[in-house]
Amino acid sequence: MKFISTRGNDVVNCSAEAIVKGLANDGGLFVPEKFPNLQNKLADLLELDYAERASYILGQFLEEYDTDELFSACKKAYAKFENNDAAPVVKLDENLFILELFHGPTLAFKDIALTILPYLLRKGADITGVKEEILILVATSGDTGKAALEGFKDQDGIKIMVFYPSEGVSDMQKLQMRTQEGSNVNVVAVSGNFDDCQNAVKRIFSNVEFNNILKENNVILSSANSINFGRLCPQIAYYFSAYLDLVASNEITLGDKINFVVPTGNFGNILAGYYAKLMGLPIDKLVCASNSNNVLTEFFNSGEYNIEREFYKTISPSMDILISSNLERLIFELSNRDACLTKKRMDELKSTGKYTISTEELKFLSNNFVANYCDEEDCLETIDEYFEEYGYILDTHTSVAVNVLDSLGVNDKTKTVVLSTASPYKFSQSVLNALTGKNEKDAFKCAEKLYKLTAEPIPEQISLLKEKEQRFNEVVDKLETENAVLNFINKK
Repeated sequence: MKFISTRGNDVVNCSAEAIVKGLANDGGLFVPEKFPNLQNKLADLLELDYAERASYILGQFLEEYDTDELFSACKKAYAKFENNDAAPVVKLDENLFILELFHGPTLAFKDIALTILPYLLRKGADITGVKEEILILVATSGDTGKAALEGFKDQDGIKIMVFYPSEGVSDMQKLQMRTQEGSNVNVVAVSGNFDDCQNAVKRIFSNVEFNNILKENNVILSSANSINFGRLCPQIAYYFSAYLDLVASNEITLGDKINFVVPTGNFGNILAGYYAKLMGLPIDKLVCASNSNNVLTEFFNSGEYNIEREFYKTISPSMDILISSNLERLIFELSNRDACLTKKRMDELKSTGKYTISTEELKFLSNNFVANYCDEEDCLETIDEYFEEYGYILDTHTSVAVNVLDSLGVNDKTKTVVLSTASPYKFSQSVLNALTGKNEKDAFKCAEKLYKLTAEPIPEQISLLKEKEQRFNEVVDKLETENAVLNFINKK
């Protein structure tokens, strides 16, 4: 299967090449030339476990990957998850379900893609004959960085470097990255926000002169952000799996439509749901939930995407994003795959900070998406309310999602699945504050108090952090990231 750029000037002949390159030469994002329809295959997937379902979904796009090898890689990846279940569905009430995506090595939904991506990238390099060392650059708003570091640590022929906003992640997220083990990893804080980190990485990818310097050092770039289709594709699988689990438990009948609610920042998570819908999964609405950085809410409700606004640092930091990179892929589909129009809009965003879609396109969006946002006060209140009503602990991002769902009322009659994207212990200070009103500075003391209050065990990944050495404390200006990269690849 060929993969094409959303901006029209780059085509690759297979998924392996798209995964290894990460970003298209023209700055666009790779998308498959077509989406397979699996509507008539759903019944065949009912009796399969998560790894089997995931390998089947991946196989629809990764045609040049050996089927047995892909299945084996999925088995190995998802065996790293608690109870060997990467995406369990928990029922809260008659129509409300939580898809728990945080049972992996780093306690965030990014693990689902980033435990399998190292295989996809390494095998992709072998398939395409890449001999150079691969340097993976990652911009993170908190969770992607740690998940990517853990997935790629000590991988032969691969180095990974993560940039995160110096004051834009939680204490636990920062500690997870700073204490990362591995001989091939590097972590650097950037003075700025996530958009600054993301723009820096994109600038490096598009800098021809800098990439020539890397090639002289026998290094080529790739990405583990969701701009890489290899990161995005595995996320499609958990939408299918959640639906099939509801069928298997007799909550719905095969063919019934359901809703998904997604806390959204860079748009990759919810885009995977839209791709699942394009592939025949019976989805009614995809609910796009934002925090106070509500650029997406305004886009879905008005048709204008405008990043010229105040940026907020919130208690749901993985959503503190104004430039949602994966929205470009949706714009491409929305325009009937008009690459010229997509490029024009992306150029407008870069030059003016905004672009507008047509009335017809906005109407199409409203048939598939609903959007709203949640502020800080409501986020905290929702955590408290759901613990009081259900005895269930929400992290700050999932709280945004359920608050938006409640505000919209879209699950009155339709079964609805909320994607829970992180363990509450990654944001223990905010969650404890929501439940008790107390502000504690020490994240580990907060975790202990949260355990005493809720009886929810502290994950080992959190409790062990306190004793680990902080290996990475470098902070650079957003314009100095190229120098940081060169220093890393030249380090002996």
